[in-house]
Amino acid sequence: MTYGPHDPPPPGRRPSGEPGRGEPRHDEPYDHRHDRGDDPGWETRPYTRADGDGRTRTVGQGLGTGAKATARGVRATARVTGRFGRFAVSQAKRAANAQGAEQSGLNRLIYLHASNAAGDAAVAISLATTVFFAGATSDARGQVALFLALTMLPFAIVAPLIGPFLDRFSHGRRWAIGATFAIRGVLCLLLAGAVADESALLYPAALGVLVSSKAYGVTRAAAVPRLLPQDFTLVKANGRVSLAGVVGGALSAPLAGAAAYFGAEWSLRYAFLVFAVGTVAAILLPAKVDSSEGELQASLGPASLGSDKASRRGTQIPSQVAYALRCNVGPRWVSGFLTMYMAFLLRDKPLEGWEDRQAILVGIVIGGAAAGNTIGILLASVLKRINPAITVTVALLADAAMILAGTLFYGLLALAGLGLAAGLAQALAKVSLDSTIQSGVPTHVQASAFARSDTTLQLAWVVGGFVGIAMPQVPRLGLGIAFGVLAAWTLFVLASRPRGRRGGRRPAPAVHGGPQRPSYPAG
Repeated sequence: MTYGPHDPPPPGRRPSGEPGRGEPRHDEPYDHRHDRGDDPGWETRPYTRADGDGRTRTVGQGLGTGAKATARGVRATARVTGRFGRFAVSQAKRAANAQGAEQSGLNRLIYLHASNAAGDAAVAISLATTVFFAGATSDARGQVALFLALTMLPFAIVAPLIGPFLDRFSHGRRWAIGATFAIRGVLCLLLAGAVADESALLYPAALGVLVSSKAYGVTRAAAVPRLLPQDFTLVKANGRVSLAGVVGGALSAPLAGAAAYFGAEWSLRYAFLVFAVGTVAAILLPAKVDSSEGELQASLGPASLGSDKASRRGTQIPSQVAYALRCNVGPRWVSGFLTMYMAFLLRDKPLEGWEDRQAILVGIVIGGAAAGNTIGILLASVLKRINPAITVTVALLADAAMILAGTLFYGLLALAGLGLAAGLAQALAKVSLDSTIQSGVPTHVQASAFARSDTTLQLAWVVGGFVGIAMPQVPRLGLGIAFGVLAAWTLFVLASRPRGRRGGRRPAPAVHGGPQRPSYPAG
């Protein structure tokens, strides 16, 4: 078949006079790079004109293709992130509303505690990037000791002042909780300005945030029994609330870190927004948080956590509460000791073969403690029944056994196990202590009881930290001394445990004409 000069060429043929791939055009000089032998990649590279318009067109096409690919990648990443975020939020909401928590209103307190943890995480990240923690370095023992002493200041204010003050507002718990959020929000704005201007207002504002945070913990713990669903134990309720705090802090930390990239004042402004939302959420808690039904109406004296003897004005603290608090002192002391001792030890005398990776070793211990804390909170939130008295005892014994194992088999696995056991024991012991106070202490003095118990535990942590700083940098000697201290404390606690009728819950003193406080399932 023949084709005329004006007929289109058949498929696969090019028009007459048009060069093929690798052939020079008649109106352009020959380029030897088009030769197959000199350019092995000629088959895959498209032919372009040698003039400027052709090069510009090719570069533009390449940029356009790259931009389209980037846009597709960003959209795909956004879709995956959005799906994961929606899945995480839906699962968290489902867990918060499960087993009657939505009907009782406990889910609202769970959401509120997640907001609290998110704001506190933002504040911690903000202050970590300022001069506030500049002195807390591992090779400045005196400055680290001063920092430990400063951590006691919020508790020194909360225990004798804030706790009794909150007890007088037991019928306005929603407003008291909301006030702790509002105060922190305002102080975060002041902190943002102080950070930007490097003002001396930084330190008192930061102290105010810490005090308000501790006051929130006291008021929140006192509100949990009022929102307890049916067939729900206090240990499980406290575990659910604490788990929400872990999730809230984990989700907020990346956002706060991204804001801190532009300056610490921006993460503080982000914290202000979180606390503003928390203020509204606290006020919108169910009205029964403020209910006085079943509470003692008398004005009794401050609670005493030291013994089971009645105080001069008639307030009694059951012996099981004092026992649970003593058991908690052990894990909290171990936590403070390991934090400071390992920070110095692993930096100055790392394990063999890890001389240039001290930070990783410290991260293994801290990561193990964080994992143990999360596991403990998760167990408390999902197990149907936990006996608080047995749990605090097991936590104390487990800490002592793990320190002994670390002393005998010091190494990488022992370090990871120490961190894991310390975090697990501390988490389970704390939720058990909270449930014991909520079920065994009269409602009108629960804020004081929580404030004083938290102060005692923080003091134990600080004392453990001081011991860790002063301990010689000899692993088996330091851990051996720690085991001896903890073993002696364990024997003392077990010897003072409540027995027989002393271990039972004592009823609150009767008030003429007034109802008795309700009884809540502790474990």
